[in-house]
Amino acid sequence: MTTLAIEAESLTKIYGSGNTEVVAMRDASMQVSKGEVVALLGPSGSGKSTFLTAVGLINPPTSGRITIGGQLVLDGPTAHTNLRSFRRRNLGFIFQKSNLIPFLSATENIQIAMQLSGQTARASRRRAMELLDYLGVADRASNFPSMLSGGQQQRIAVARALANHPSVILADEPTAALDGHRGRQVMELFAKVAHEQGAGVIVVTHDHRALDVFDTIYEMEDGNMHQQKHEKQDASHA
Repeated sequence: MTTLAIEAESLTKIYGSGNTEVVAMRDASMQVSKGEVVALLGPSGSGKSTFLTAVGLINPPTSGRITIGGQLVLDGPTAHTNLRSFRRRNLGFIFQKSNLIPFLSATENIQIAMQLSGQTARASRRRAMELLDYLGVADRASNFPSMLSGGQQQRIAVARALANHPSVILADEPTAALDGHRGRQVMELFAKVAHEQGAGVIVVTHDHRALDVFDTIYEMEDGNMHQQKHEKQDASHA
């Protein structure tokens, strides 16, 4: 039986109370298997970011359960583990902006994620070089962010997210600042990471141009989530 990377069960998030109550997310459920790449669509304000920050253990739900890698992590707002430590060991995050540290090289930007988790400089450099090669930007190892294109910066951000071998990758609008060609390359990269590294990947996106690379598509509207019918195309080129 395949272990689920993520199981979100009936997540609801409510802000305020009484006349000021706002339901940002209502009874949202999602299952993501190891090795699966999932797109989460929806207009601004639909609840996508609320869901992602809940699953990312940043903004706990008001009710519902989150299980990651078979371990119950959150039951409503109640944590069943140290969330900060769990995030560092198990989750990788990628955002619309790469958020690379401008005065560090590509290699150093990846190394820092591992060194914060106690890796030695030598081991972290070896892992960083492996990731740069895997993602096709080994020739940019010594470059600073200002010397990289937007697509290259996002590849470095993906490498940094993979540094600590996370079981889950969460990406929030990662192609919003890229043109169609580079955006598709990054989307194909997420499929590659999921299928080859065995991570469960959720990508929040408004970009409908590369949805064929995803295994599963969910959509949110007014805080409600549903799964779309989706015939996966051959993504062997990814």
